Amino acid sequence: MLTNETAATIADPDDRAATTRTWGICLMMLLATMLNYMDRQTLSQQATDISRALHLDNKQYGLLESGFGRAFAIGGVVAGLAVDRMGPRWLYPIVLLGWSMAGFATGWASTYQQLWYGRVVLGFFEAGQWPCALVTAQRLLSRRDRALGNSLIQSGASLGAIATPMVVLAMSTGDPDDWRLPFRVIGAIGLLWVVAWLILVRPGDLALREEIAPSSPAASPRLQGSFVRRLLILIVVVTVINLCFHFFRAWMPKMLREEYHFSNRTVQQFSVAYYLATDAGCLAIGFLVRWLANRGWSIHGARISAFAACCLLTALSTVAAMVPGSWMLMALLLLIGFGSLGQFPVYYAFTQELSARRMGNVTGILGFAFWMIYSLVGGPIGRWIDHTGAFSQVMFGAGLLPLVGLLAVGLFWDRGEPDKPERATS
Repeated sequence: MLTNETAATIADPDDRAATTRTWGICLMMLLATMLNYMDRQTLSQQATDISRALHLDNKQYGLLESGFGRAFAIGGVVAGLAVDRMGPRWLYPIVLLGWSMAGFATGWASTYQQLWYGRVVLGFFEAGQWPCALVTAQRLLSRRDRALGNSLIQSGASLGAIATPMVVLAMSTGDPDDWRLPFRVIGAIGLLWVVAWLILVRPGDLALREEIAPSSPAASPRLQGSFVRRLLILIVVVTVINLCFHFFRAWMPKMLREEYHFSNRTVQQFSVAYYLATDAGCLAIGFLVRWLANRGWSIHGARISAFAACCLLTALSTVAAMVPGSWMLMALLLLIGFGSLGQFPVYYAFTQELSARRMGNVTGILGFAFWMIYSLVGGPIGRWIDHTGAFSQVMFGAGLLPLVGLLAVGLFWDRGEPDKPERATS
């Protein structure tokens, strides 16, 4: 049972320093996240053109997101169980190859049904990214380095989202079918990553060490209660921060083109700037947590403070929803993007405190909880937009959601033993 381990079992007695090889493996995971989001973003960055080519309305587009979400939820549980059993060295390339081929095949979709099936298969395999990545980071990095390592891995999402509109623009010819080529090219790149991973990562690199997961008898009722409380809190956190982030990921290009009437080129170029801002936020928060911890803050206090700053930035959606399409709107969206991805390294660090031997299982459960909820909201969001003709009304609330997660962690997280500042490493 998952309750056999809690954060209290995850020791880090030697505060070991990360090696160059360790950060090299983190770089490979950054690239995997980049490919993950490129395969995912290829649809949203071309949503208007694909909708016109295949005669889709906003409800159908929302249902594509719902199908992706349900498959992602199921895939996360499967991948979580698998990574705890077989480890990430082999599972990681398997899931990456799976989602790359699904993206590649989407380039040949000629009907809504074919496009939907492609998104479902993509979602199932893409769900393996985070169980594999978080287990790998947990086994490689000390507690003080995990927020920074997580930020590097998560920053791949922004790099992928930055690269995708550039790829789309480079392959745009004006032909009605030119949306297909980016799917095929990005999908094929995944083969190169698989080869590089198998060359770089050795069998012993990702072994579960005893200092990370010491043998212990069944946990006491107190520790079991702490685990359940923390898991419930993180279900709230993962849901609200992802609903915020994925609203802008999935709907912002359509919103800018169809409600604010920006040109396709302007939207693609702004998307690059937006995801540069998200990448800056993701990396900045990881460094901020480590910097504060090195200066005497408790790790918990550093994480909460950084998370709170990000929540205040995403709450600017309430202002963005009331301004016209202008430089001010774009500036506000950049600040929202900075905060929206900056929340994730902190969330992942809290997740890595729950369990060592069942890290993949925990990640799968949390992913399942969010993606099942997400799969239920895609269709209604699309219907609401079709009915009102306005995306900005949904944007208003999306940015406020992370504040709920901040309250949940700040008020109810059971820290157990006092969180002493960790000593700095040279």
